[in-house]
Amino acid sequence: MEVEQKSGRVFDLEDRTFSYAKNVRSFLSKLKSNQSNFEDKKQLMRSSGSVAANYIEANEAVSTKDFLLRMKISKKEAKESLLWLRLIDCENNQELILEQKRLIQETEELGKIFGSIINKFRQ
Repeated sequence: MEVEQKSGRVFDLEDRTFSYAKNVRSFLSKLKSNQSNFEDKKQLMRSSGSVAANYIEANEAVSTKDFLLRMKISKKEAKESLLWLRLIDCENNQELILEQKRLIQETEELGKIFGSIINKFRQ
C-alpha cells in the first residue's frame, strides 16, 4: 500500500516498516546491554520486526478478514514496540535519547496509519 505524504511524494508503507525495523536494530546495537536493557532490547527487536512482517502479510492477505487481522497485529506490535522504546535506558546519552525520541515518533505514526487503514475497512 502506498501512502501519499504532505510533500506529495508517494511512500511505500512496506518500505517504511522495513526501514523502521532496521532503524530499531541500529539503535539497539548502540545501546549498552546493562541489566535493565537486556530483556527490553530483545523484546523491542522482536516487536519492531513483527510490525514489518505482519504488514507484509497483510499485503498478501487472501481475504479482507485476513488483511484486517494482520493490520490489527501490526498495530498491536507497534504499540508493544512503543512500550519497549519508552523503557529502554539510554544512560543519559543525548545522541541516543534523540534517536529514541525519533523512533518513538515513528512508532506512534505507524500505529496511527494502521489504525486509519483498519477504520477505513470497517466502514
